[in-house]
Amino acid sequence: MLCQLKKPNDPFLLVGIETADDAGVYQINDTTALIQTLDFFTPIVDDPYLFGQIAAANSLSDVYAMGGKPLTAMNIVAFPIGCLPAEVLGDILRGGQDKVIEAGAVIVGGHTIDDSEPKYGLSVTGIVHPQKIWKNSGARPGDKLILTKAIGTGVLATAARAEIFPEGSLASMHSMAALNRVAAEVAGKYKIHACTDITGFGLLGHIYEMALGSGVSILVQSSAIPLLPDAADAAAMGLVPGGAYANREYLTAVTINPSVGVNIQDLCFDPQTSGGLLLSVPPSVAADLLMDLHNAGISQAAIIGEVTREGRGEIDVD
Repeated sequence: MLCQLKKPNDPFLLVGIETADDAGVYQINDTTALIQTLDFFTPIVDDPYLFGQIAAANSLSDVYAMGGKPLTAMNIVAFPIGCLPAEVLGDILRGGQDKVIEAGAVIVGGHTIDDSEPKYGLSVTGIVHPQKIWKNSGARPGDKLILTKAIGTGVLATAARAEIFPEGSLASMHSMAALNRVAAEVAGKYKIHACTDITGFGLLGHIYEMALGSGVSILVQSSAIPLLPDAADAAAMGLVPGGAYANREYLTAVTINPSVGVNIQDLCFDPQTSGGLLLSVPPSVAADLLMDLHNAGISQAAIIGEVTREGRGEIDVD
């Protein structure tokens, strides 16, 4: 669809739509660039306050994925005011506001419409130094890939609707509501060649965007990928959302070793909500960065692969 639109031609637009990056970045002066992003979706949990937290954390994540700091946010709300109590909307907005405050930002307003299905998210504005922007397109051969959150939120959301694997579902909720703030702050002390966050296209979908935009090929070690509790068992039972199959069908550049279990394959394609950061870093700093992430409480962070060579977005999963 975007091919039908004219590409922006502005020398101050530092990051646009070219590589499907996480946010737009526009330079204001020599030391400041503006980060702009938005995201919203329908409820994935029953608790409205938790839904507000998750949606806000997901929206704020794009700013962290660009190496920036969120400043302001605006609510985006669709709500069936004639069908659900107003208190439900109040809880959603309170959850979002609390998460924005935790991020050190401020909500400055928003827009609400009457709709048949609830939807919530944020438009977020942040800042970053023009020379310190993290893009999803700078990975280099030899880089190590670090993932900062475990995957499996899509599968566990499906399991929650079936009312099974409650422990894993609870862990998934906590993971989705957690900001990527600390991970970004720790990573900001190191040289980062590329970064993105893992959301609806799944782990392999976002790795593919990084590989294609960077002109490289990537090897993923499936055994090193951190998984949420019960995620592998839920996937083995077939509790896989439709988005995972759509992701698999789209990603023709992925070659998976037959020894990798089908449930692990499904998790690699599983659409995530408010997932972790994926960092492509020089091999010389990978171990130190990983240790610092662990020391900062990002215990599930792991090195999950490496950039093997120049290429056109090919991914091998062993």
